[in-house]
Amino acid sequence: MHHYPFLNSRQWLLVIRIVTALLLVAHGFIRVYEGTVSEFGEFLNANGFPLAIFLAWGITAFEIIGGLMMAAGLFRKVIATIFIFELLMGIILVHAGRGWFVVGHSTGGMEYSVLLIICLLAIAATEQKPEESNY
Repeated sequence: MHHYPFLNSRQWLLVIRIVTALLLVAHGFIRVYEGTVSEFGEFLNANGFPLAIFLAWGITAFEIIGGLMMAAGLFRKVIATIFIFELLMGIILVHAGRGWFVVGHSTGGMEYSVLLIICLLAIAATEQKPEESNY
């Protein structure tokens, strides 16, 4: 049987898991690198979240650490579920009001977040080999 292209479906799901996880790691890492965690905290505070700066650092740390753990296949269902919640909150608070498209017909829309959510649902739904954890 020939694989399209080059990999079988299990291998492609592994690629999707690793790439999705690394995209989320990059999202947290750039916030630290650019020094914008405080701005993120101010945004959360303006939207009524308590202890916003701590929440901003917690979310940022989760994106980096949780993303690396998910890339490694650790607790992937739990981590994917938390990321889905985070992305849904981003859609509600930011992206839905900016339309569907990220670029082009609108700026900062929700299409990228929806795509990540679909990838995360696939990651959470993927069964591991019997000897591996299903968390």
